[in-house]
Amino acid sequence: MRLVIKLILFLLVVGAVGLTGYAYLGDMAPDQQDVSEPVILDGG
Repeated sequence: MRLVIKLILFLLVVGAVGLTGYAYLGDMAPDQQDVSEPVILDGG
């Protein structure tokens, strides 16, 4: 039983380190581009 608890704790630590590394090193910025569209205003 002690081995199972150690394994679960180890997996939690490795998962937290992996998630933190992905958050800092992962390139999750969206691509940006200019969008221009004409608008017709009805003033009458």
